[in-house]
Amino acid sequence: MNEPKRLCCIADDFTGASDIASFFSEAGLRTLVTNGIPEEGLEISNADIVVIALKTRTEESRAAVEESSLALEWAINNGFKKYYFKYCSTFDSTSEGNIGPVADMMMEVLDTRYTVVCPSLPVNGRTVKDGILYVNGIPLSESPMKNHPLTPMTNSNLRVLLGEQSKYPVVVLDSDAIISDKERTRDMLGEMSEKWEHFYVVPDYFNESHGKDIADYFDDLLLYTGGSGLAAYLGKNMASGNSLIHSEHQDKDTGGSALIVAGSCSTATLGQIESYIAEGLPYIKVEPQMLVSGLQTIEMLWGFILAHVKGPVLVFSSDTPENIRKAQEHGSDEISRLLEGTVSLLAKKAVDHGIRKIIVAGGETSGAVTMKLGYRAFSVGRSVAPGVPVMVPIDNRSVKLVLKSGNFGSPDFFTKAIKIMEEE
Repeated sequence: MNEPKRLCCIADDFTGASDIASFFSEAGLRTLVTNGIPEEGLEISNADIVVIALKTRTEESRAAVEESSLALEWAINNGFKKYYFKYCSTFDSTSEGNIGPVADMMMEVLDTRYTVVCPSLPVNGRTVKDGILYVNGIPLSESPMKNHPLTPMTNSNLRVLLGEQSKYPVVVLDSDAIISDKERTRDMLGEMSEKWEHFYVVPDYFNESHGKDIADYFDDLLLYTGGSGLAAYLGKNMASGNSLIHSEHQDKDTGGSALIVAGSCSTATLGQIESYIAEGLPYIKVEPQMLVSGLQTIEMLWGFILAHVKGPVLVFSSDTPENIRKAQEHGSDEISRLLEGTVSLLAKKAVDHGIRKIIVAGGETSGAVTMKLGYRAFSVGRSVAPGVPVMVPIDNRSVKLVLKSGNFGSPDFFTKAIKIMEEE
């Protein structure tokens, strides 16, 4: 590509960062994921895409805006030409934020009149029609996301969801407006640009073809916001005519040792845990109340891992929403910190012990694990599932990580991930 560092993406958690990175990488773009704002001295000159993974999805709104602002400042100072604010395809954000406040800040800093709001990822069942966000054909507020322990979603209308968080108007755009009435749509957006200082456009995106239409029509936008679905088509447009296709060599790994850590309480992850256990593979459950009382300790959990180090072992704190609410009687923040601290320390001990395959399910859990491991940046390899690639730390290329959002992947995801990591 003639112009490196074409686009910088700022993601609100680590699984979201790896999710969108996989689509850019599969489009043929050399993609680098960084754990937080890149440190001075990190080589980024050969990257077409840099994805900055923050941990702001459930952070206090003011802190999330401040951290995202620093990441955006870094991207501007490093000469990027386009910007992307990545958030969850199920718009995980309460009425207090953080999606709206962060997106507002980005439009203001970049001095761009409007941006698109595209959480859709049809391949994983996330679609938008007439401003309503659906999960596998069910309105968001009627899906299992209504029971999310941190960000329960009680509304499916993006105009309402974003309107509660943002200070700027939200416009819904049906698919026909982009496909068959482009001139009228262009005039409408022009009128709105004269009327409003900033605004949001929510286009229909319930078919894969809509992603291409949106990417083509809004090709000249400075800022995009949404999930990873749109990134696949933006990436293809950026890679068009690029003869240098991304390719990463990784050492073949034939060892059986793998640590799987699951903290997500999503329906998909719970099903993956059940599937893994049904195969008769070793596992241990982390019990919050037992951790608090001292009946379960890190040493006990690590001892179990060591006893099964020759093959895969699963450590999970995932549970049903009802059991999670019961555990949170000790204080939701305290329990979350305790669980994240426990599993992230176990992952660090595993890598230090020589376990080279780490699989993590859950955005918050993945963020805690990557922070504890301390790796600065990751190259992106083959995908286990749409939006879930194998990642290799540039600081330690003998390690392979798979970090997935809770809702992603088939029931056999864990064993499939191990197989792909061994083949990669």
